[in-house]
Amino acid sequence: MAVTLRDIANKAGVSIATVSRILNNDATLSVNEKTRQRVIETAEQFNYTKHKRPQNNQVQKIAVIQWYSLTQELDDLYYMAIRMEIERSAQQRGLQTVPIYQNNMEDIPQDVTGIIAIGKFSNSQVEKLRLVTKNIVFVDYDSLAAGYDCLVPDFENAVRSVISEFINEGIEDIGMLAGTETTTDNEIVPDLRRFYFESDLRQRGLYHAEYMLAGDYTSMSGYQAMKQAIDRLGDRLPHGIFIANDPMAVGALKAVQEAKIAVPQRLALISFNDTALVKYVYPSMSAVHVATDEMAHAAVAMMIKRLQRPDADPCKTVVGTHLIKRQTTR
Repeated sequence: MAVTLRDIANKAGVSIATVSRILNNDATLSVNEKTRQRVIETAEQFNYTKHKRPQNNQVQKIAVIQWYSLTQELDDLYYMAIRMEIERSAQQRGLQTVPIYQNNMEDIPQDVTGIIAIGKFSNSQVEKLRLVTKNIVFVDYDSLAAGYDCLVPDFENAVRSVISEFINEGIEDIGMLAGTETTTDNEIVPDLRRFYFESDLRQRGLYHAEYMLAGDYTSMSGYQAMKQAIDRLGDRLPHGIFIANDPMAVGALKAVQEAKIAVPQRLALISFNDTALVKYVYPSMSAVHVATDEMAHAAVAMMIKRLQRPDADPCKTVVGTHLIKRQTTR
């Protein structure tokens, strides 16, 4: 008597559709690894020959490229969280992942069928990735104009919500501690947060160039930039400052505390990313929350679609953000 999908489904305790998709190696199926393994083993016990366990060379292999080195990643929980969730989500959906850091980008296996690239990349770096495969998804980098799928946070509405929050608190002298980013081959990457910040304040007639501070996204640069601003501006220090990432925010807060400036009574602070760093400092930092898990899951789904339709037009997904108020705002 021939074994059917129903027999396997009944034995494994899943639906017939799930059995069919697992045995056909459907990478779009979201199912935990234990269930996947149970179905495959049940099929083998029944000697079900219509669908065989896929060999290793049939599994789609994708490179997950982090634009930081491993050491740098340890200092930036935002990019670490994205990478870890991408790898977990991809493996759950039947993809094999190969982690690559910026200091070993020359080691990308030539047999990968796709690349998920996290962070900022220069035109020359993008071209090098294209030589490996055209199936590329960029995360936290707008590559649509270059012809590649991408996911980016909603910077425009995030910045607007920050400025609106300060104004609602009666604060109209607003500054920003922005960051300067460069790719690993020293190409400067413009920060859209700063662009939208300056544009919004100019439209409101509230922009002051002397309130613009700059760092390099590290906690030390945040500390130094804020310390210099306190010394330079004195009583003219703005009453609200938006900080472009969490490490700089923690450094800036330290400088503010050393200067014995009351937060939020004299100075309100809002960070961007909302990693664990700003949740557990004192006072806890108000921050724009970026849904890193959502970005990771969407990146994997976008990669699967790209693998299925390599000639489809590139698309851009904007991931929503929201402001979480804590103790550094009133």
